[in-house]
This record gives sequence, C-alpha cells and structure tokens, in this order.
Amino acid sequence: MSELKEQPISRFPVPDLNALPEDIRDRILRVQEKSGFIPNVFLALAHRPDEFRAFFAYHDALMEKDSGLSKGEREMIVVATSNLNQCQYCVVAHGAILRIREKNPLIADQVAVNYRKADITDRQKAMLDFAVKVSQSAYAVSDDDYARLHAHGFTDEDAWDIVGITAFFGLSNRMANATSMRANPEFYSLGR
Repeated sequence: MSELKEQPISRFPVPDLNALPEDIRDRILRVQEKSGFIPNVFLALAHRPDEFRAFFAYHDALMEKDSGLSKGEREMIVVATSNLNQCQYCVVAHGAILRIREKNPLIADQVAVNYRKADITDRQKAMLDFAVKVSQSAYAVSDDDYARLHAHGFTDEDAWDIVGITAFFGLSNRMANATSMRANPEFYSLGR
C-alpha cells in the first residue's frame, strides 16, 4: 500500500499568521489557546480578511447567542445537514463539538449517518426533519412544517434559528468542499 502524502489544508493560499490583520490574528490565537490547535477553517478563510470577518460574525450570531435551541442542538443541525451536503470538514469538526457539547461519544456518528435512528429525543428529530428540508428543498417548506415544530414546543424564533443555521452552514459546506478544506486530525478524537 502506498504512503499517503500530507495534503494542504486548502487549495487556496493560506496566509502566514503573523501577516494577518491584528483582529483576525488575535481571534485565531484565542481559538488556539482555548482548543489547543488552530482549526483549519480559520486559516483557510483568512485568505480573504473581509469575508473572514463577515463569516465569523454571522457564525457567532447564530451559534453563540441565547436561544431556544441548546448549543448541542445547534451542532446537531450542522452535523445532519453537512452530511447531506457531503461536507467532510463540517461533519468532522462539528461532530467533535457535538460530542463535547452533549458529553456523548456516539452522538455525532449517529446524527451524521441517520439522525432518525440516533439516540436523540423526538423533539430533536422533528428539529432535524425541518433542518433537512430547509437544506435540501427549502422551496417546499410550508406552514405544515412550522406546525410540526410548534407541536414539539419550538417557537417561531427557534424556527428562524434552525433556518439560519441550516442556510449558513450550506454556505460553509460549499466553501469547505470547493476549497478542499481539510479537517484537523485533532478533531477526530475529541469528545470520544
């Protein structure tokens, strides 16, 4: 069997950390300090500083705010829809975050492969049914879909969050796939 060669983290140039604008460099160093490594998404997207800032501002607005969705549920949405979009980077990276948030080493694999069989609540399955429909056929979303969410205790604001997260990570999935973004090896063992 032939040796696998180390792959670049992106098909586009990855800027030197010390050459980045101070605000971006500081953010990346804070992430490194917290996690022990720099997730490749930060380095790959730093190729375009203005877009980096916009991307992470919207990411934070969706993923870090107070919401009717737990942080773990938000990660479930990312993992389930990223799998359908065949985004290896997001399934691997957000799968790690999901395992940590839910304190469950099995959950990310279950949600990625078939959330309907995962060890999650019926409420969470309804949330993912809606997210999957938004991801794969948003044009078909109807009042009935919102009624199903409401029947599981979700508010209209929760539904907006599900839509926003799904749509944002649709963008992220496409960027990661088209730039050949590679997940850091560290992600594979986190939370296991």
